[in-house]
Amino acid sequence: MASPAPTPPPSADAAPDRQRRTRRKEARPGELLEAALTLFVEKGFAATRVEEVAALAGVSKGTLFLYFPSKEELFKAVVRETIAGRFTEWNEEFERFGGDSVDLVRYCMHSWWERVGQTQASGITKLVMSEAGMFPEIAAFYQQEVIRPGHDLIRRILQRGIDRGEFRSLHLDYAVYSLIAPMIFLLMWKHSMSACTPSSAPIDPVSFIDTQVDLLLSGMLVRSAQPSLR
Repeated sequence: MASPAPTPPPSADAAPDRQRRTRRKEARPGELLEAALTLFVEKGFAATRVEEVAALAGVSKGTLFLYFPSKEELFKAVVRETIAGRFTEWNEEFERFGGDSVDLVRYCMHSWWERVGQTQASGITKLVMSEAGMFPEIAAFYQQEVIRPGHDLIRRILQRGIDRGEFRSLHLDYAVYSLIAPMIFLLMWKHSMSACTPSSAPIDPVSFIDTQVDLLLSGMLVRSAQPSLR
């Protein structure tokens, strides 16, 4: 009886193949989040199907569910990855910032535009504004993970200016909205209103932010005492 043929040694290409498969497996969550972000921004939450996300990422629907058990959990992961996860670094930068509060407000708004506003993730805010009424769980999640931390951070920035004698006393809750409003306008302009803007009058986001900062800060700076008219 012939002895069994010896098992051939692994080819030189076997190790690279295993490495490619490992890299592919590790890359899948990121690829799924990227695909989900694209479709959520393009189609909205309700109209996006998990099958489409999986197909765009190049995996099966079953693979998607290995990482994200539902479309809601997939959406939450997208928000954490692209927006909510930024608050850790922003709060650390707040603690390290050594300049005056005027510069801090300007830095805050520019940083938000560079890291969120001008990226695809900016479309998430429009999605939430449009569909929050139909999906209260998403609205509550966005409130907890994005809106509340954002308000808290801006409130700390304004309180810093008041404590240092750089800003006058403010109704902080409403002052926070005054800083958020220009950001919301830019998002709505980018994803909706720009189509109605004449090509001869485009909006430059950085110039818009600088103008808003100047207008807002002129109303917050401590004013020197005016001489009496008597």
